[in-house]
Amino acid sequence: MTADVAVLGAGMHPWGKWGRSFVEYGVRAARAALTDAEVDWPQIGSIVGADTVRGGYPGYVAGATFAKALGWQGAKVTSVYAACASGAQAIDTARAQILAGMADVVLVVGADAAPKGFFRPAGGDRRDDPDWLRFRVLGATNPAYFGLYARRRMAVHGDTLEDFAQVKVKNAAVGALNPNARYRKRVTAEEVAASAVVCDPLRLLDICATSDGGAALVLSSMEFARRRGVVDPVRIRAVSTVTPRYPHTVLDLPDIATDSAAGVEPPGEPFRASIARAAYEEAGIGPEDLSLAEVYDLSTALELQWYEDLGLCGGGEAAKLLREGATSPGGRIPVNMSGGLASFGEAVPAQAIAQVCEVTRQLRGEAGDRQVAGARVALTANQGLFGHGSAVVAVR
Repeated sequence: MTADVAVLGAGMHPWGKWGRSFVEYGVRAARAALTDAEVDWPQIGSIVGADTVRGGYPGYVAGATFAKALGWQGAKVTSVYAACASGAQAIDTARAQILAGMADVVLVVGADAAPKGFFRPAGGDRRDDPDWLRFRVLGATNPAYFGLYARRRMAVHGDTLEDFAQVKVKNAAVGALNPNARYRKRVTAEEVAASAVVCDPLRLLDICATSDGGAALVLSSMEFARRRGVVDPVRIRAVSTVTPRYPHTVLDLPDIATDSAAGVEPPGEPFRASIARAAYEEAGIGPEDLSLAEVYDLSTALELQWYEDLGLCGGGEAAKLLREGATSPGGRIPVNMSGGLASFGEAVPAQAIAQVCEVTRQLRGEAGDRQVAGARVALTANQGLFGHGSAVVAVR
């Protein structure tokens, strides 16, 4: 176990399609986090920016871009990129700086102005890049992978289209209560089934959108928090950024092929399960200790897979857990009480940070109609391209 760092402030720019620069979204989120923390901008000793590669040159140097936009004040600056895990990498970098004594208080910020429709490859020829290859050679967009994940669950575990639809129904119901969500409308299973087929078996309402948005956190040492009279802050207890283990035999975006297990037995747990296990071990907890979880629901079927990978239930039991209402508001382990990506869409560098913003509100008891009663321990989980793990344990 490592030492905790305090979450003093959390702020967001609402998700949507706003047609403006990602810098504007990040600055608004950062200012909201600073206000929430009651910390003045000149007090920030370090800024860690989660990069976006679609926002032009400033996106590749997000830390300095946000520092300049907020007003140069001499702080250290770092920029990180790990695709959808960028936010968790940024949080981990900030935590490391605090625990190493390099800064007392750090601003973490990520924002994106995503393209319309599904993500497409960046320009240029990169023939050794699996992300480039799967677009150019196989023509496999992200929804193709989401559909393959869904088909595998149907074949292996007997999940149904109705199970997938009920994930959307659940997330849309709580997303309708979240002022930062892009989609704030309840849907029915019938509406999911009637939406256009995108990549069979998944419909349009089974798959998350691409969005604009921003999220930010103010993190500090526990000593800094105490000096400011904050005696019981939300605390980050663990961050997992693990990679897969050879051989990795289950299809995983963006890989087209998998490692062969002909000579070596595959590891006993899949990659996503290893992300959660590392976070549990560092935090000294288990899935039975969780009050709630925020997971990376790129598709409805993928949310069900996360239930099993987080150890909320046994293999093949995710649909049963959903049907029992265990992951719904008031259930044993509510999942995606923010509304998830189903209600937000992807703003890639911001979403892992946004997950921590949500659990911070929940652990403070500030989530309003979405509040999980008595929340004390939360886990966020997602993953980035090329084997970037991403999970955060927050406690109070």
